Amino acid sequence: MAATSTSVATQTLADQNVAAALETRAISAALEYVELHRESTTAFLANIAAIVSPSGKERKRAEAVAARMRNIGLASVFVDETPNAIGVIPGYSGLALVFISTLDDLATVADYQRTAKTSPHVKGDRLIGPGTNTSSSTASILAAAEALVASGFTPEHDLIFAAVAQEETGLIGMKVVYEAFKDRAVGFVDVLGDGRRISYGAIGIHWWRVIATGPPGHSLRGGLPNVNQAIGRAVDRILQMPLPPGNKDSRTIVNVAMLRSGAVFNHKPATGWFSLDIRSLDMKAIDAIEADVATVLSDVSSETGIQLEMEPFQLTPSGQIPGARESTLVTTAEAISQHLGLEPTLSNSGSSNMNIAIGNGTLAIGLGGSRGGKRAEAGEWANIPAMLRTATHVVLLAATIGGGT
Repeated sequence: MAATSTSVATQTLADQNVAAALETRAISAALEYVELHRESTTAFLANIAAIVSPSGKERKRAEAVAARMRNIGLASVFVDETPNAIGVIPGYSGLALVFISTLDDLATVADYQRTAKTSPHVKGDRLIGPGTNTSSSTASILAAAEALVASGFTPEHDLIFAAVAQEETGLIGMKVVYEAFKDRAVGFVDVLGDGRRISYGAIGIHWWRVIATGPPGHSLRGGLPNVNQAIGRAVDRILQMPLPPGNKDSRTIVNVAMLRSGAVFNHKPATGWFSLDIRSLDMKAIDAIEADVATVLSDVSSETGIQLEMEPFQLTPSGQIPGARESTLVTTAEAISQHLGLEPTLSNSGSSNMNIAIGNGTLAIGLGGSRGGKRAEAGEWANIPAMLRTATHVVLLAATIGGGT
């Protein structure tokens, strides 16, 4: 959903702050540094993109990112147990601005990485190869960090750069980073692109497996009880459930996309499952829908003699922070995007690492934008100019929101 427009005075102040940052020696030097080091940034992306890193198996890539952090001069660099790679440009206020990138890849990307016949390689403005697309955001935040250190910029707030693991399997790394910095964060910035899309609110997305368990047997022994009867009956009733009374969010959705059971024609299966996708801006609506689903499953189980259980697959929280659209973080990001020649679309329904912060009441934004193309395909590629534009956005956010000279 598009955001309501912010006040002219608020946006004018954001524009002025960005203009002032652009006039400082350190930030001017940092922006020039980003452009001059295109080749080394691209080479770093090629290096980490070649490391097979499906969610939950990112340790080698995390160590490579941490090594880069140390080489460019970040302080307090470490890899935690998740494994997240984290480094800092120290400030003096005791507060922190936290930049987030995603460390892991989809399992399908890892499959293409293992079978790739060539390493990631440059062709024009593209770095081509599986693993390049998502990791370009990590290359961007470290390109910005390197430029800020090289320029001698001293921030008011600590600038935290965190490449977080297990984004694809439950935002696990972000949960760890949030707990570490929530008490002193002025904001979290989830870097997904150059800022042509800016999210400041979070849509909740709950994914469940509904698992059916019953007695197996050959067809000759009869067809019932049968997990497929319970699955079919439950799915039919769930898809016909009315939305919670008073729900005003048009994006409140219940969907079933996958049904799995059985392997042969002449045996009824012992188990099966179906997927359940529930989403809404309103967490209370999600809770109400899940309660209704539980009632349906209980009823169907009693009718069919089949056990039905909900197993969480990925639960992404929703959240709306009052005044977020008018906040300095959002209006400044918008002003920076406009400075970069973009016309940003603003949304209160993002879904990414930032949901963890917003869902817990902490201001956060997601910077979106095309990073390239053919993600999770053999011909995956990253857009090099977009990667540098993203780094520029991070530099300017660090200068304006992070403060300093």
